[in-house]
Amino acid sequence: MLPMIIGIVGAGGIGGFYAGLLSRAGHPVRLLARGAHLAAVQQRGLEIRTSDETFVTHPEPTDDGSRLVGCDYVFVSVKGYSLPEVGPEVAAAAKAGAAIVPLLNGIDVAERLVALGVPRDAIIGGLVRASLVRTEPGVISRLSPFDLIVVGELDRVTRERTTRLANVFTGANINAKVSEDIVLDLWRKFAFIVTMGVACGLSRKSIGPVLSTERGRALVLGAIHEIVEVSRGALGPQDEEQTRKDIFALPAAMKPSFLLDLERGGPTELELLPGTVSRFGHERGVPTPIHDVATAAFEVATV
Repeated sequence: MLPMIIGIVGAGGIGGFYAGLLSRAGHPVRLLARGAHLAAVQQRGLEIRTSDETFVTHPEPTDDGSRLVGCDYVFVSVKGYSLPEVGPEVAAAAKAGAAIVPLLNGIDVAERLVALGVPRDAIIGGLVRASLVRTEPGVISRLSPFDLIVVGELDRVTRERTTRLANVFTGANINAKVSEDIVLDLWRKFAFIVTMGVACGLSRKSIGPVLSTERGRALVLGAIHEIVEVSRGALGPQDEEQTRKDIFALPAAMKPSFLLDLERGGPTELELLPGTVSRFGHERGVPTPIHDVATAAFEVATV
């Protein structure tokens, strides 16, 4: 297989991890980074650490967004609140022929990219299941014992570009799956991460203390149910039950990234996560009192 030119916007845990694996496999990777992280990759390369191995690769580190033009695929893995900042550069790459693969939280990311000028038919749906973090400048660590990237066409029509991308992943020893219904998969992940963010964010606790009380468990169940209701049939009772099982099975010390962002006092993905559920509820005539209160509380807390 001929090497593919890969652009990666967002050099944190997810972007950095896949930049490392794809670069090691021989694909030219243009990694957009900044600050100390950019300097570290320029000086020493990008170090990837897992429980199985540690290795260093040398993607092309850059802070020049115009380098995305000419890429075959562009992965977008910034935090949701940074989308407007990178939108013009991603749109330029898409209009030059790149397929855009967003790998960030949220159920309406494709719509947000379209609003920023990215043609909808350039977008491939995607999500990652793994705990991937930038532990220091130039170093990405996989904390979970597994990693999985899932991609699929938003209109459920299999296209050669998605199959080709899956082959790129396979050739780089990346655990990957082509979804027959990526929108459903995105809704399932959305229900999980938003519920975790709401329950742990409101309590400022990891999931263990939340689930240790009757009211905490009711909060979790209520949040899941509201998301299922606003999904307009995308999620069903079986998805509601599976989300409950998944959350109740988590280690007690687990903290979602939304809570970590709150604890750091920086920006959060409020509008992409509970804020979206609240907005959907108002638009679709579905009561979402838990997410309405959570959105208001988080907004005040970050003022």
